[in-house]
Amino acid sequence: MQSTYTSKGFTLLELLIVIAILAILGAVAIFVLNPAETLKETRDTQRISDLATLKTALALFITKSTSTVYLDANSNINCKNGATPKVFYSVPSDGSGGQITDITFDTPSGPYAASSSQATSANFTNTDGTGWIKANLSVLTGGSPISDMPVDPTNSIGTLSAVTSTDLVYRFVCQNDTTFEVNAQLESTSLGARKGRDGGNNTNFYEVGTRLSILGSGSDF
Repeated sequence: MQSTYTSKGFTLLELLIVIAILAILGAVAIFVLNPAETLKETRDTQRISDLATLKTALALFITKSTSTVYLDANSNINCKNGATPKVFYSVPSDGSGGQITDITFDTPSGPYAASSSQATSANFTNTDGTGWIKANLSVLTGGSPISDMPVDPTNSIGTLSAVTSTDLVYRFVCQNDTTFEVNAQLESTSLGARKGRDGGNNTNFYEVGTRLSILGSGSDF
């Protein structure tokens, strides 16, 4: 007996309709998911976590150190109340980082020299006082509470001679042996709103620390 079954494929019109529907769904998915924004949120989440880690580690250093507390590893002369105050940057001074040579500090009160501090790429994540933050965490009983000094996940600056608040690096400043501030730039729309809700005085940055008004309220650092 001969079978009367015949196979029927998609017509060209049907294929075009399916392709069009898939294209529309793909475009909608990209619009809804916004992968670029998702990547920014991921980096911002890391930044927020890094600054929390730094705040905890430095607080332990201040309260638990059996040695004299130097947040700058230099008798605190590089803190705001010292002779040669500096802003410490997470970007290395050599290699892709480059040396920051000119900073305009915008601070409402108190002396603040136009000076910066960076470590070399070989040292800038060290926790023994040679890293980008100079506090020697290794003197704590049991050693440093963190294995490396966190750095910004992007960790880049635009113009070396005129670093600004939009540059994606971490910034550290101290006022004396107990007060400090660590700042980061946030990229994403969702998490970026935290810059105005962190208790600090500068809405250009996400700020943590024991005194959130050391750096000032400007944008030239």
